[in-house]
Amino acid sequence: MRNVLVLLCVFVSVAVLFGGCVHRVKPDAGEEAVLVMKPMIFGAGGVDSDPVRTGAVWAVFTTDEVIVDMKPQQHEVKFDDLMSSDGVPLDFDSVIRLRVLDSVELIRTFGPEWYEQNVRMEFMNRVRQAVRKHGLNETAIDTTAIDAIDDEVSVAMATYLEQAKLPVELIGVTVGKANPPDSVKSQRIATAAEQQRALTEGQRKLAEDARKNAEDSRANADNAYRNKMSLDQAQFIQLEQLKMLHDVCGHGHCTFLVGQMGQGVAPVVNVANLGEVSKKESPAK
Repeated sequence: MRNVLVLLCVFVSVAVLFGGCVHRVKPDAGEEAVLVMKPMIFGAGGVDSDPVRTGAVWAVFTTDEVIVDMKPQQHEVKFDDLMSSDGVPLDFDSVIRLRVLDSVELIRTFGPEWYEQNVRMEFMNRVRQAVRKHGLNETAIDTTAIDAIDDEVSVAMATYLEQAKLPVELIGVTVGKANPPDSVKSQRIATAAEQQRALTEGQRKLAEDARKNAEDSRANADNAYRNKMSLDQAQFIQLEQLKMLHDVCGHGHCTFLVGQMGQGVAPVVNVANLGEVSKKESPAK
């Protein structure tokens, strides 16, 4: 019995000692664990050349693991008061998408903070340089420069990653639409309203000019007709009156009131008679 207790104590002691000296390394799907060995007394430290990709391994307490996401990663950078070429401060949202190609080389050469220390600042500088080449209208109003900025920054970052020997692939760069200050927005709205008002006034003037030209053309045609018929102005006016009488009274719908000695002839339209005539003229059903 005594020997059994001794063996049990030894077993528990070894288990506790073993449990305190090792830990389990188990990366998730799409991740790799890079083991960094830091021996206290014996052995050489450094980064293990074989990352942990699937399953789990046991590592001693002097070995740390760095989890590296091997899936495409998206890093966002927000710019405040980024100056355009015409001196307007703009706010931008930008995104760079990267994928790690070699987790061991990345951690061995650039460390766990590889993005913050080696990519972020370079990306920000490239975006600033590209935006400064374009004005407010191009970047915030009609956005014609956004694609050009994306292309320029993409080429620059791909070249930088290759020259820096970062084992990282550039998937893409996206720079969002610029957001100007509220004061600039208000000015743009006021300018657009003035432009629309000027356009409306211009259209109204064109309509008035067209109407005036039509009236002038009609007057010229009347004068040409009067001259051809050798009529003076009074005769022409009398002829026009006769035309109007013909149009109105041609169907016998007028009553003429004749003054003494034939003076003061004036046609009067009899509305009631018009209704009766229209009934008489209507075909029988």
